[in-house]
Amino acid sequence: MAKLKRVIISGGGTGGHIFPAISIADEIKKRNPTAKILFVGAIGKMEMHRVPKAGYKITGLPISGFQRKFTLSNFLLPFKILKSLLKARRVIKKFKPQLVIGVGGYASGPTLKMANWLKIPTVIQEQNSFPGKTNRMLSKSASSICCAYDGVKQFFPAEKVVITGNPIRNNVIDIFDKKQKSIEFFGLDASKKTVLVIGGSLGARSLNKCIRKNRKRLNDSGIQVIWQCGKLYHASLAQLFKLGKYPNIHLHQFIDRMDLAYAAADYIISRSGAISVSELCAIGKPVILVPSPNVTDDHQTKNAMELVEKGAAILLKDFEVKEHLIAKVFKLSKDKELSTTLGTEISKLSITNASEKIVDVCEKAYK
Repeated sequence: MAKLKRVIISGGGTGGHIFPAISIADEIKKRNPTAKILFVGAIGKMEMHRVPKAGYKITGLPISGFQRKFTLSNFLLPFKILKSLLKARRVIKKFKPQLVIGVGGYASGPTLKMANWLKIPTVIQEQNSFPGKTNRMLSKSASSICCAYDGVKQFFPAEKVVITGNPIRNNVIDIFDKKQKSIEFFGLDASKKTVLVIGGSLGARSLNKCIRKNRKRLNDSGIQVIWQCGKLYHASLAQLFKLGKYPNIHLHQFIDRMDLAYAAADYIISRSGAISVSELCAIGKPVILVPSPNVTDDHQTKNAMELVEKGAAILLKDFEVKEHLIAKVFKLSKDKELSTTLGTEISKLSITNASEKIVDVCEKAYK
C-alpha cells in the first residue's frame, strides 16, 4: 500500500477523541518516520496542550458547541463556524495533506467539510456505538468509516464501514505478570479481593457519593477498593480518609499507573465511554458499567449495551447506583461462575490492533 507522507488529523475535546488520534498518528509515523502530521483542534480544548506533549504540531479553530442553556455564545456560533471553515481551508491548502482523518469533536466538522470541498480523501474514526450528527453528515463524503461496533452500520453507508475497533494505549492494557507489583504499588493485601472504581479524570458524582456513603460497609467486608475519585471531588474526600480510618479503601485523585490498577483489580466499576470500554475488553475482567447520564445522545448507555447484550458486562443506570451498586459488588464477589463468564465474554470482544487496522484503511483510502 502507498505510504502516507502528509496527513491532517482533526478532532478532540475529550481524552476519548485525543488518545485514539495520537495512537493513529503514532502508527503512521511507525510505518513512515518521515511523515508530516498536523493536528487541527478547537481553541481552548484539551487537545491544544495534550497533542504537543505527544510530540505533534497542532493548530486551533475558533469552533465551539451549542450550549443547551441560554447563552450569548449560541448567537455567535454561526460566525465561529464560518471562521472555522475559512481557517480550515487555509490550513489545508497550505499543508497540502494527502488525507484528512476525523476522530470526532468540534474541530473535525469544519476540517473534514473543507477537505471534502477541496477533493481530498477523508476517513472517519467513530469510537461510539451511536454516532453524533456531525459524523453522520460527514460520512456521506468520506472514503471510509472506521468503527468499533457493528451497530453503527445502520447510521452510515454500509459499504464504507470497516470494523477496526478503537485504538487503545498499549502501556495501559499491558498487565501481564504485574499482579505482585500492583499489590506493592497500591499497598494492598494479597489475600483480599480488589474492586477498582474509575469515574473519569474529573470524577463521577453518583459513584463517589455511593462509595462515600458505604465506606464503612465496604471497609469491613473484606473487599479492598482502589478508588479514582477525580479532580472535582478529591479535596473534600481526602479529609474524610486521611486518618487511615478505612484502611481497605485506597483513595486517589487520578491514577497514573492504570496498568497496575487493572492488574490489581478482580472486579471493575467504570463509566462506559468508548475508549474505556475498549480497554476493559482488552483487560478481560468482570465489569459493572455505569453510563454517564450527561453525554450527548446517551451514547454511553448504547456502548454498554453492546457488551451487556453479549453477556459481557453488568449494566447499572446512574440513578440506580445509590440503592444497588454495593449489592451488585457483593454479589459479584461471591458468584465465581458469573465472574468467570463475564471475564470470558468480555475478552472475546477485545481488539488490540485497532491502530494498525485504521492506518491500513487510511493507506487504502489515499491509494
